[in-house]
Amino acid sequence: MATQYSTQAWHWQHGSTPANLTLQQLEIPALEADQVLVENAYIGLNPVDWKVLEMPEALGATTDMVPGLDGAGTIVAVGDHVDSSLVGRRVAYHTSLGSKIGSFSQLTPVDARATIAVPDELGLDVAASLPCTALTAWNALDKLPKRKGAKLLIAGAGGGVGRYLVQIAAANGYNVTTLSHPRHWQRLQQHGATTTLQSLREGEQWQGAHDYYAAVDAVSPENARALTDALGANGHIVTILGRLPDWPSAPFGRCISMHEVALGALHVHGSDADWQRLSAAGQQLLNDISAQRIEPEPLVIDEFANLPVHLEALKNRDFSGKALIKV
Repeated sequence: MATQYSTQAWHWQHGSTPANLTLQQLEIPALEADQVLVENAYIGLNPVDWKVLEMPEALGATTDMVPGLDGAGTIVAVGDHVDSSLVGRRVAYHTSLGSKIGSFSQLTPVDARATIAVPDELGLDVAASLPCTALTAWNALDKLPKRKGAKLLIAGAGGGVGRYLVQIAAANGYNVTTLSHPRHWQRLQQHGATTTLQSLREGEQWQGAHDYYAAVDAVSPENARALTDALGANGHIVTILGRLPDWPSAPFGRCISMHEVALGALHVHGSDADWQRLSAAGQQLLNDISAQRIEPEPLVIDEFANLPVHLEALKNRDFSGKALIKV
């Protein structure tokens, strides 16, 4: 008979704020054949974790669930189709918004293919900070045909995703221009940006050069629309926080390409090969952090009992850094 597991978890049934989460003892359903059970050491909090409480249907979630996408810990059990030697492995993961038990739990069932092995020399706290932000950045740049030396414009570069965008892009040989608040400029230059500019104000149009190979926007669809004016012929626009409101150029004009990024798409439509690529990318990013080739976000850690309060503080931008929960 399979072992039955129960877990303390932050459960959500109604309401639209982190205060509506309640701590409950829940039974873990029997693992599916391709799942593993992770005992979380740290939980990574992301803006989508409070946004899903405000608009669950739009984000593909439901009520009566344990939210949370990111975590890191140790595999304690495996499904029938998973190699039992994985028990005891330290992993980070990104799970689906549609999961009934996400990462806001002591124990989380996760698709085995969505796990990332954590190097022995790297802390699980840093590992838990990685998946949503760093993999989103990697996925955004993966949309672009690689062109070393090409001019790349990154908006929202001062945020968590932007931190990884700049470092990965610079490591891949792009000539990086960033848009952010000036307080980030020194760090962005240290991370490889060759030019640092002030963010566009709401409604402001792009006034710079019009020869960028690509622009990656982590601000808003409207900001991304303004950045399309920076693109040259056959340029690319990559949007992270929503689609462009309209097609930005006339037919047979600049012939630009539009790309959107959402890790959740892989949970619904991704193949095993897709997940193998993403997991390998995550492994490389963790290795790069461990080797100090990439600098992770500064960590802001709170206790499991304070998860709703810490999530509310993240929503209100009461601190700077990556929000984590120690389980």
